[in-house]
Amino acid sequence: MISTSGITFSYSKDQLFHMPDLYCEAGSTILITGDSGKGKTTYLHILAGILKPKTGEILIDKVNMVALSESKGDKFRGKNIGLVLQKSHFVTSLTVLENLEMASWLATGKKNATRAKELLAKLDIANQANKLPNQLSIGQQQRVSIARALMNGPKVLLADEPTSSLDDKNAEKVIQLLTDLSKEYKAALVIVTHDARIKEKFTNKITMV
Repeated sequence: MISTSGITFSYSKDQLFHMPDLYCEAGSTILITGDSGKGKTTYLHILAGILKPKTGEILIDKVNMVALSESKGDKFRGKNIGLVLQKSHFVTSLTVLENLEMASWLATGKKNATRAKELLAKLDIANQANKLPNQLSIGQQQRVSIARALMNGPKVLLADEPTSSLDDKNAEKVIQLLTDLSKEYKAALVIVTHDARIKEKFTNKITMV
C-alpha cells in the first residue's frame, strides 16, 4: 500500500509543484496522467525516494519514507520499491540473468538466482537469460525491466511511461503483465503515462494539470 499527502517539490525558488494526494492498495493500480511538463515523472521520482519533497509524507505500509535518513531511505527503497523506467538501464556487460541477480545483491547482499529464473520464466523470456541486454528487442528489454523491478518482492511497483517505446501489441502485453503481476505479488502499482492507448483501461487515475 502507498499513500501520500501534502507533497510539494521545488527545483528553484520560482517554481513550486503541488502534487496530488494518492492512495493505492496492495494489488491495485493507479494511473497518473497529464501533459508534458506537469510534473508526472518528478512525482514518480519523489514516490521512489529519488527526489525529496519540500513538504508532505509518503506512507508505504505505514512507514513515512520522507522521514527516513538518506542511508535508511536507500535501504528501504531497495527492499520495498520496484522501478520500471521509460528507458531500460542495464549493465551492458552483464547477461540478463546477472542483471537480475545484481538487483537482489544490491538490496540484500545475496544473489537470488532462483527468484531471477522464476521471474524470467513467468515473463516468457527464460530463453534470454544468458544474452546481453543489447541482444534483446525493446519489448524483451521491457520485460526484463519488469522482472528486475519485482526481484526483491516490492510493496510498490512504479512504472514511468512503460509503453511509450512499444508498438500496440507489445504495449498491451506489458500493461497486462504489470497489472497481473502486481496482483499476484500484492504490490501497489503506480503508472505514469501520457499514452492514450492505456488511459481508458483504468478507472483509478489522477490527471495532473
